[in-house]
Formats: sequence, C-alpha cells, structure tokens
Amino acid sequence: MHIQTAHGPAEATLDGPDRPAFLLVLTHGSNGGVDAPDLLAVRDAALGLGGAVARVMQPFRLAGRRAPGSAVKQDEAWLEVVGVLRERFGDVPLVQGGRSNGARVACRTATAAGAAGVIALAFPLHPPGKPEKTRVEELRGAGVEVLVVNGDRDPFGVPDAADAAHVTVLPGERHDLNKDPDGVGRAVGPWLRRWVAAPARARG
Repeated sequence: MHIQTAHGPAEATLDGPDRPAFLLVLTHGSNGGVDAPDLLAVRDAALGLGGAVARVMQPFRLAGRRAPGSAVKQDEAWLEVVGVLRERFGDVPLVQGGRSNGARVACRTATAAGAAGVIALAFPLHPPGKPEKTRVEELRGAGVEVLVVNGDRDPFGVPDAADAAHVTVLPGERHDLNKDPDGVGRAVGPWLRRWVAAPARARG
C-alpha cells in the first residue's frame, strides 16, 4: 500500500484482519527494512492476538537513503501515514513502534498520532561511545505507555527501568536483536494483549 506524504511516498505492508482488535504500526531503523527479525516477531505476536499490523517503509528509505534526515520532516511524514492507516482500519486502539531510529519516531509522535502505547525496540539511548549525548527525553516524553525491548550488549545503550513503563533487557542480544527473535515476541505479546479488550480511543 503506497501512501503519499508531503516528504515523498511511503509504503505500508499490511497483515491481519480488516476488522482488527487493534492496529499496530511498525517501522524500521535508519538503514534497515521492514523485514528485520525483531519487527517480524512483533508482527507475529500482534497477529496472534487478532491485531492488524502495518509495517511502514518511510519515505527516506523508499528513496534509497540511509540517513533519515530532518526529524521534523520524518515525524510529519509518519503522522500522515498513520492518519491514512487509521482511516482504513477505523476507531480501534492504535499502538505504534519501531526499531532503533523508528523507535525514536514512534516516541516523538505518539501523542500527536493518538497512540495508546509505543513499542520501542533497540531504542538508541545514545550514539555508541557517547553516553553524554543521551536521547532519553524522547523516550520519557512520549506521553503514553512505552514498552522498551533492548539487548544487554547494545552499544547504543540500554534504557533504565525509570525511563519507560516497561523495560525488558534480553541477555546476549546486541542492537539488531536477531539472536533470538522469538524472545522479542515473547516480551511484547503479554503487553500487547491489553489492547485486545481496550475500548477504542477517540481520534483527536
């Protein structure tokens, strides 16, 4: 599904029912794609609960770029994509998320998107070797409940328990979270289950 934004076209790969229990919108890291093992594990967990899943290739990646560029433009494009998807699936609970840079986008836009929660996979707390350049305020400022899943060997850092509603640290995993994707799915599944019976949020 191609979605035109003010900053170029995006592409959403859709899975699940047309009348889902909830809508989960996921996106990739700076130079990755929507078939990353951890994203697929989260997709499968959501599908198993009756959710619909949209994996979004953002405009900068669809154009072949590795650097996301302006955070403002990236967030604007994301909100346009989410708006189109919400129109398609109706007034069901929205959860959004992503891995690495995609987790940052999901946190920054959660309130504006009307999301009920955020899944932050491999949240890049700081550039490798530069803990003083922290991005923790993006995580803390999401305005909704955030589930973080990071590996304990991630060179981009590991958020503290106080930085989000839930922080799961997977032993032996690095930034790509590809050693045990099923472990990522197991970490996310119980948290997602709450949205199955959640009342639909009013779009605002």
